[in-house]
Amino acid sequence: MTLRSAESLESAESSGERWGRPGTAAPVAEECREAEQLAAAMEELRRAGWYWGNMTVAEAKERLQDAPEGTFLVRDSSHSEYLLTISVKTSAGPTNLRIEYQDGKFRLDSITCVRSRLKQFNSVVHLIEYYVLMCKDRTETPSNGTVHLYLNKPLYTSAPSLQHRCRIAINKSTNQIWELPLPTRLKEYLKEYQYQLMDVVACLQH
Repeated sequence: MTLRSAESLESAESSGERWGRPGTAAPVAEECREAEQLAAAMEELRRAGWYWGNMTVAEAKERLQDAPEGTFLVRDSSHSEYLLTISVKTSAGPTNLRIEYQDGKFRLDSITCVRSRLKQFNSVVHLIEYYVLMCKDRTETPSNGTVHLYLNKPLYTSAPSLQHRCRIAINKSTNQIWELPLPTRLKEYLKEYQYQLMDVVACLQH
């Protein structure tokens, strides 16, 4: 999917393409909605604290080389067809798993025959948390030739704030944020990031 720039949307408006011609308003409006959703998803990812932005494969490997197995981060993909990549330390060393973004949804990259069966998400953080929670109870030992990607410790760009740690602790305790006896502004802060990703353990088979 290709997102239009703000300049191209303004040009479409001035030429009557956006609203003045039958059959064009809906596609442009859909592109605007997807652009807003993508911006919101990226802001949520930045808020998580383990998004490293424009980082090369070599830099990610260096960051993870001496980290414990399961340490992971999310960075911009170096491949032009992908937005993001998960870099994670495995028993065989650091490796990478791309995240696809298509039609407003995120999913893990995979071989074509199973790609359509992979779950899709509106949020990168939700995608990662889903696999974290799905795999957290797995205890099997990998067979010969198989490497498991254990996601159990995000590599933060800086130490998480006390407020963020408290928010995650509350998220682990309840999902009824609006029922808590707290000021509205604090509830809004809690709702900005409704995930538990801090110290849970999980794995993705690769």
